[in-house]
Amino acid sequence: MNQPAQSKRPAALGFIFITIFIDVLGLGIIIPVLPELLQKLGHINNSTATQYSGYLTFAYASMQFLFSPVLGNLSDRYGRRPVLLGSLFGFGVDYLFMAFAPTIWWLFIGRIIAGITGASNTTATAYIADVSTGDKRAANFGLVGAATGLGFVLGIGLGGYLGAIHIKLPFIIAAGLAFFNALYGLFVLPESLAPENRRPFQWKRANPIVSLRRLGLYPAITGLVSAFTLVYIAQKAIESVLPFFLVEKFHWSLNSISSLGIFIGALLISIQGFLIRIIIPKFGQEKSIVSGLLFYAIGLALISFANHGWQMYLYMIPYCLGGISGPALQGLITSQVPANEQGELQGALTSLVSVTTIIGPLLMTSLFSHFTDKHLSALYFPGAPYLAGAILMLISTFIAMRNFRNASVPLKDKL
Repeated sequence: MNQPAQSKRPAALGFIFITIFIDVLGLGIIIPVLPELLQKLGHINNSTATQYSGYLTFAYASMQFLFSPVLGNLSDRYGRRPVLLGSLFGFGVDYLFMAFAPTIWWLFIGRIIAGITGASNTTATAYIADVSTGDKRAANFGLVGAATGLGFVLGIGLGGYLGAIHIKLPFIIAAGLAFFNALYGLFVLPESLAPENRRPFQWKRANPIVSLRRLGLYPAITGLVSAFTLVYIAQKAIESVLPFFLVEKFHWSLNSISSLGIFIGALLISIQGFLIRIIIPKFGQEKSIVSGLLFYAIGLALISFANHGWQMYLYMIPYCLGGISGPALQGLITSQVPANEQGELQGALTSLVSVTTIIGPLLMTSLFSHFTDKHLSALYFPGAPYLAGAILMLISTFIAMRNFRNASVPLKDKL
């Protein structure tokens, strides 16, 4: 670990926490109102609105897939700071488009802009890798979960109340938060990547396909990344469908959706902000990964068959406990890659997440739309996306367990 990174570690981690918090806060604010906004702009029902939500995510993820390796490699060349600040500005522009969109199609323009500049997670995780060592690496990745939880607590809670005032007010607030975060970083954010750890930019390595193929250079990553991919596809059952599911199955209001979001956020804060720092050092990364993935599978399976609204609170507990697996899995993957390639690695992983965000929402929203449209299916089963997610989590558990042996080989012995 270089000396500059060591001396700036507290400031770096603090900013990353705030950055992710504000990003998720902005996303959380719009979650409760998205179903109603799509229905009003498109004059469509809830089932069709779910499909449009999947298409919007597809537009965002496609651009992110193409541009994340470019931005990840740029961060390896010029540092994390300028790339991160640019991505934050892009999110602000996206929210403005969503706030003032006269039709659904304007929403797509905003999502495309956000996808092109959406490197905040790529660079933030590379930042964490820069300033983390040993067992603290996985624990510091837990900051992402804690910031996510806190953002959801306030974001979804505010979204319901702001949306009740005016349907587009949450998007204006989200834009303001994104621009504020960019301005805050301009004055506060230190650079984490020392000059000696930088490398020349190469367009060949910034190609998304080549970037994904380079993951195969590290034997441990191949299997773990497969598990990583399936986890993210399965998670889209919650991220893409939940508000539509709650409206369809239980006829919840904006305030009811917000209340569940606050509960989920509080769980994520407790688990990923505090519990994870005890569990991973005590039980190790491998056991944490397996137990977390099984918790995910149990939670999703239970949600799929929920018949009463109060059960959503109970079943979210095992699902959120699944968050133990994420930082442990990401920590294990990053430990296999040299310091001067962390930006490229995170760019490739973000490209993978983009692929899952292309596949996952389309899959999950299509399942939901199909099994809630009486004209398409004789079986009414809104929980279909969650059952599919549970199956994917079980497959991911099996793949991860088969690949732990490669990950146990020290990095220096692989190079």
